[in-house]
Amino acid sequence: MTNPHAPAAPATDPTFTPPSLGKRFGALIIDWVLCLLVSNFFADPVRDGWAPVLVLVLVYGIFLGLFAQTPGMYITKVRCVNWHDGGRIGVLRGLIRGLLLALVVPALIMDEHRRGLHDRLADSVIVDAPRG
Repeated sequence: MTNPHAPAAPATDPTFTPPSLGKRFGALIIDWVLCLLVSNFFADPVRDGWAPVLVLVLVYGIFLGLFAQTPGMYITKVRCVNWHDGGRIGVLRGLIRGLLLALVVPALIMDEHRRGLHDRLADSVIVDAPRG
């Protein structure tokens, strides 16, 4: 039996409207600054450019997999969910999405639902997450 209070899956919701690019970009900037700060504990992010990227991939894997939001997404009130059922994408797909996002180019190739190539390959989508 389906939950009448559960949101419709984005793939099957004809009224689905993706959040603004500003919200998405804002979340990424917040997450990137946090990754720079965290990577400072074990490397020099200026000299060791891989360190904040590694932290970003891990943050995406863990936070998207377990909570459907990174800290930046929480602040900008968006979530990353499964395209087909609206649920969490899981840690592995979160890691894949984070790795592809780190390559930048996949994020620039978007469809009409603002799903970048990284979203399509991870079967995910960014949705609004208003707090009550």
